Amino acid sequence: MRISTNTMYDLGVAGIQQQTADLIKTQQQVSSGRRILSPSDDPVASARVLEVTQSQSLNTQYDTNTGSATSSLGLEDSILSSVGNLIQDVRTSALQAANTPLTDKDRASIAMDLRGRYQELLGLANSTDGNGQYMFSGYKGATKPFVETTLGNVTYQGDQGQRLIQISPSRQIPVSDSGASIFQQIKNGNGTIVAMATAANTGTGVIDPATVSNLANPNLLDNVSITFTSATTYDVTDATTSTTLATGVTFTPGGSISYNGWSTNVNGSPLAGDKFTISPSSNVDIFKTLGDLITQLETPVQGGGAGATAKLANNINTALQNFDQSLQNVLTVRASVGARMKETDSVKSTGQDLQLQYQQTISQLQDLDYAKAITDLTRQQTTLEAAQKSFLKVQGLSLFNFM
Repeated sequence: MRISTNTMYDLGVAGIQQQTADLIKTQQQVSSGRRILSPSDDPVASARVLEVTQSQSLNTQYDTNTGSATSSLGLEDSILSSVGNLIQDVRTSALQAANTPLTDKDRASIAMDLRGRYQELLGLANSTDGNGQYMFSGYKGATKPFVETTLGNVTYQGDQGQRLIQISPSRQIPVSDSGASIFQQIKNGNGTIVAMATAANTGTGVIDPATVSNLANPNLLDNVSITFTSATTYDVTDATTSTTLATGVTFTPGGSISYNGWSTNVNGSPLAGDKFTISPSSNVDIFKTLGDLITQLETPVQGGGAGATAKLANNINTALQNFDQSLQNVLTVRASVGARMKETDSVKSTGQDLQLQYQQTISQLQDLDYAKAITDLTRQQTTLEAAQKSFLKVQGLSLFNFM
């Protein structure tokens, strides 16, 4: 085979260039720490790295969302804690106002303090998050949820929605609660039935909170009235079924009155025409409850007779029951918030583990084996030097040297 001088030079240069290219590529791999510098180096691994990197980016966003959810839920829990403490303080003030030795001025002073707590409660209900969104307005984050018209009359302008944050591919977690469900949809009485005195009563009868003795009784939720026909007797009527349950029952102050699976007591001395009712629990508004209590405490009792004192006691008892139910409702919502915070923490932990797995997978696919790379680099340097020296020898093979 005949090899021309041009061919000899071309092959020598091509070999040196190839060795140089291999050496530079290995140097780039060492400097970057990556085995794959372009998709052509390993098409299958490159495609897999792209897929895992995209999943890793999504997981990073979920981690960011989880942090936002934790922050929002923590803020809501803090506000609800303040609401619970306020309700407990208001309940203590109501118990203080129920003390018989207090004068009208004493109760007016308590009412003045309660007005301040009322405004504080309204402020908490209209709390905003760090982004200026109202926390308890449902989906209407830009709408102020509670607007007061008069004392105790507050209108809810939000909706029943719960704002959601995507914290994993398959889970959206609520990070807010409807203000109506927290502050307005509260069952009065004991949550099942409520015992109340009518406003027209003139005697000193004070009814105790009703208790449920038989939850399975089919007539438990009927509307029942206890009407005194004299100071010593009363009739019991079921308004729901239009039946008379008892007539001419002898009244014993503090004695148990039990029908339809419930029982209660009436203390004091009711007069003829006084009426007490047992009815199913309905939704009450904590603002209305507090407003009515303030109005009651600001209403003079002295000079109004024993009936005014009994009305005060009955209204305070009603308020105390409503405060108890309001506090229980707040605690229930806080329990729900706590459960969501726990779930968020669990999802965040899972996401961190998944992030580590993604990093390990990417590392296995594209990270450089430094021991092998350094060995290759040394070998390629030696090969390049050999190619250069051999080329020098070969290019000296010329017939002109012998002429």
